[in-house]
Parts: sequence; C-alpha cells; structure tokens
Amino acid sequence: MKNRIKVERAEKGVTQQELAEAVGVSRQTIVAIEKGYFLPSTPLALKIARYFSKPVEMIFFLEEDD
Repeated sequence: MKNRIKVERAEKGVTQQELAEAVGVSRQTIVAIEKGYFLPSTPLALKIARYFSKPVEMIFFLEEDD
C-alpha cells in the first residue's frame, strides 16, 4: 500500500511532528507510515485522512501488486 502523506504534509505546510500530535501517534510512526514500513490501523488512517480533509482513498491506495 502506498500513501501521499508526505505530499499532503508539504501542501499543508505541516511537519511530521505536527501531524503526529494531531492524530495521537509518535513522529516515528508517521515516518514509518510515510516510508511504507508500517501500515496504519483503520482508525489511524481515517484520522490522518480527516486531518487533511480528504477521503481516505485519496491518502492511501493499493498498487496493482498489492
């Protein structure tokens, strides 16, 4: 699964730390999600999408081989 968190953060002008605090996780969790090392839980994915005011499928998406 891929994500656009880094792009969305850049567009909104927020740091990994600011996003982490807003959704209740550590900065390291945001780093791991952005790099694709960690898949967020459904509630966390929804919180991240809500933070960016976008549907979850605009932030997280499957590639053909997923």
